[in-house]
Amino acid sequence: MKRNNSRSLHRSCGMAALLSICLVFVSLPALSQKKDDGVLDQQLQKILHKAGFTGRVESSLETRLQRKLNPQLADLGRLLFFDVAGGLHDDNTCAGCHSPSSGFGDTQSIAIGVQNNLIVGPNRSGPRNQRRTPSVVNTAFYPKLMWNGRFSSLSGDPFDNSQGFEFPLPEGTTRFPPNDPIVKQLLVAQAHIPPTELVEVAGFTGTAGTIGPRFDQFDDGLGGVVPLPDESGFRNEPIRQEVLKRLNGNAIYRKIFGALFPEVASGAPIDFTMFGRAIAEFEFTQVYANAPLDKFARGDTHAMVSTQKRGALIFFGKGQCSACHSVGGQANQMFSDFQMHNIGVPQIAPLFGVGLGNVIFDGPNEDEDFGLEQITGDSNDRYKFRSSPLRNAALQPAFFHNGAFTRIEDAIRHHLDVKESVNHYNAAEAGVDPDQTHRLAASGPMLESLDPLLGNPIRLSDQEFRNLVSFVRDALLDGRARKSHLCPLIPDSVPSGMPLLSFEGCSQR
Repeated sequence: MKRNNSRSLHRSCGMAALLSICLVFVSLPALSQKKDDGVLDQQLQKILHKAGFTGRVESSLETRLQRKLNPQLADLGRLLFFDVAGGLHDDNTCAGCHSPSSGFGDTQSIAIGVQNNLIVGPNRSGPRNQRRTPSVVNTAFYPKLMWNGRFSSLSGDPFDNSQGFEFPLPEGTTRFPPNDPIVKQLLVAQAHIPPTELVEVAGFTGTAGTIGPRFDQFDDGLGGVVPLPDESGFRNEPIRQEVLKRLNGNAIYRKIFGALFPEVASGAPIDFTMFGRAIAEFEFTQVYANAPLDKFARGDTHAMVSTQKRGALIFFGKGQCSACHSVGGQANQMFSDFQMHNIGVPQIAPLFGVGLGNVIFDGPNEDEDFGLEQITGDSNDRYKFRSSPLRNAALQPAFFHNGAFTRIEDAIRHHLDVKESVNHYNAAEAGVDPDQTHRLAASGPMLESLDPLLGNPIRLSDQEFRNLVSFVRDALLDGRARKSHLCPLIPDSVPSGMPLLSFEGCSQR
C-alpha cells in the first residue's frame, strides 16, 4: 500500500509539474500581448500629448462661453430649428438639411433646399444646390464655417470677437464688429444667415413684392417700422424682417421669447439677434466630442481596441493625415486645421434646368465648383475648400464638399493617392445619386494646383489601411450623435402650427 501511495504521489507531483509548465507556456502569449498593448498605449499617449490632444474639449464649452448654457433658450432654438416658418417658401428649415437621422448633417451628396418634397432622408427630392450640407454637431468649436470658409472669426477663435467676425457682403465685417456686446460667438453670428439664403431656406417666391430697391425702413409686424443701416444691402435685411413679422405675429412665439427677453415681454418686437441667439444656443447643446479617443486620452486605455490604436499611429504618422486634420491650437481637437486646400475632389455636378438645380456652377461648362475663389476672387484659390472636421464622420452618408464619395473607405483612399483616385473615378460606382452621375468636369486644371501635401502617394499595407479606417470610423465617433439620440429632439409640433417635415429614419422616435 505504501508503494502504491508513493507511486500515486509521484504521479500527482509529475502531473502538477507538467500542468505548471503548460500554464507557463499558455500564459506567455497573453503576457506578450499585454506587453505589446502597453507599448502601443505609450506610443499613442506620447503622440497625443505632442499633438495637444487632451480629450477634454467638450467640457471646456461653458468655460469658453464664460457662462452656463440656458436650457430654455436652447429649447426655443430647437423649435425654430424644426419650424419651416423661418423659411419664407414654407418648405424648408435648418433641420431640412441638418437631419437628426444623419448626425445633424445632410442626407444628400449635394443639398436639396427649397422646392423640396417635404421629406428629409434618402427619398428627399427637389432642385439641388452646389454642395453637401455639413453637420452642425460640434460647430461651436469651429473658427471657420462653411466649405468655402466664408464665415470666420478673424481672431482664429470662435469664442473671441475681439477682431470681429468676417462674412461675405452685404454683412462684411460691419454687421458683427469687434467686441459686439451681444454677438460674442461665431455661431450666434452665423445663425443670422440661413433664413436669408434663397436656395437654402428663403426661396424665390416668399418675398415677392418686398425684394427690390434698397429699403430705408421695414414694417416690424407690430405697427411700427425698423430703420435699416445703409450697408444692409437690398436683400438680406428685408428677408429677415419678413421672418420677424411671422414671429411677432404669433402669440405663442411672443410668449416664449417674452419669457426669455424682458423687452419682448414689455411689448418690444422680437429682433433677429434674439433669433440668432436661440438657434446658436440649441447648437451649443449639440456638442458630442466624447469618442473612444477622448476617453483614451483621459486615461481609459481600454476605450479603444488595438486596431483603432494602430490606426491612430498611422493617422498621426505614416498616413500624414494630421497635417490637415489637426487637433492642436485653433483646431480645437476637431481634426481640421480649418484652412483651405485643393485636395483634388472629383468635380461632379447635378443636371441643371427647370426643377433640377438652383445654382449655376462655375467654369466654361458650368460643371465646376471654384470654392474659395468665389469669396476672394483670386484664381489661385480655385478648388480650395476647408478641411473637413472628422469627428463623427462615420455618420455621414457622403464625403467631401460635393459628396463625390459615399463610402468612408473610398474617401480615405482618395487622400492616399489623389491622382489614381481622380483618374479612375466613376460617379455611379462611387454611389452618388443618379442625377449627379451625368456631369464630371475635366480634372487636369484641378490636379495642376493640387495641394503639395497630397502630391505623392502614400502606400499602406492592407492591414494598415484597415486600421486607419477603424480609427477614423470608430475611434472618433461619439455614440450620442447617432439618430437614436437625436431623433427624439424632433418636436411633436411647432409654435407656428405649420406641419413638420417628414424625417425618414426617425419614425420610431
